Amino acid sequence: MSLVPLPRLIVEPLVRAALLEDLGLAGDITSGSVIPHDHRSTVVMAARQPGVIAGLDAAELAFSLVDPEIVMRRHLQDGDAVKPGDVIATIEGPSRGLLTAERTALNFLGHLSGIATVTAEIAAAIRGSKAAVACTRKTTPGLRALEKYAVRAGGGMNHRFALHDAVLIKDNHVAISGGVAEAIRRARAGIGHLVKIEVEVDRLDQLREAMETGVDAVLLDNMTPDQLRQAVAIVAGRALTEASGRVTPATAAAIAASGVDLISVGWLTHSAPVLDIGLDFLEAAIATDASPKRIAQVL
Repeated sequence: MSLVPLPRLIVEPLVRAALLEDLGLAGDITSGSVIPHDHRSTVVMAARQPGVIAGLDAAELAFSLVDPEIVMRRHLQDGDAVKPGDVIATIEGPSRGLLTAERTALNFLGHLSGIATVTAEIAAAIRGSKAAVACTRKTTPGLRALEKYAVRAGGGMNHRFALHDAVLIKDNHVAISGGVAEAIRRARAGIGHLVKIEVEVDRLDQLREAMETGVDAVLLDNMTPDQLRQAVAIVAGRALTEASGRVTPATAAAIAASGVDLISVGWLTHSAPVLDIGLDFLEAAIATDASPKRIAQVL
């Protein structure tokens, strides 16, 4: 599946808000007072640890919104794997603007690349099975579109984007409704014909009740691989099966081997470590980088 970029209309307001937060009411008073207005520089953006890149559109927008004269030339694309020292992009333009936008650009790129990287780790762990890795709604407020895009860049799939996308009946809904079947019936009576219904279960008897009532998908929460295998047999292809809970790169393969269709992982977006990506002035990068040939090859 090809990676479709997010429209600029979605990304730009998020980047603009981040820049405004950083600039405040007075702008970058350090760069404005220290750097001559006509000074220009070329910088290289390079990976400092292995991972998968995501967020280049946001990074480029950070620079161009600060100063339209800044030009970013990409040497890699979102979804590409990197090694330490790999040059991701070269950026040229007024030095004040480069320094003003640097942190915002790297914040977006490092955070989103971190999400793509851990997603790729889970995707690699379950390769060969029919299962796909999916994210959840456990995202940073305001950044959901970007974080879910980063999951796709890492080879994962998106779950529902928001509460209006699909019905997901969870344990609290079931408890208040008085049971799985009643919750499903109420949901079906209150939605349109194109909206899918998924119900969360943590016991096989709940699963049987859900299948007797009829649903589009079942979320099998915190089940062991053996329980998941039993659940897949009960469903027998009548609904999509999604496993969640206790998923790590070490446990993902056993979960996938149960035959589930999806494995949803909340920590992909709420706890992924930032991928270390640096921005260095060209002369300094050539002098200090362990692989200067990589820099020379892209200039």
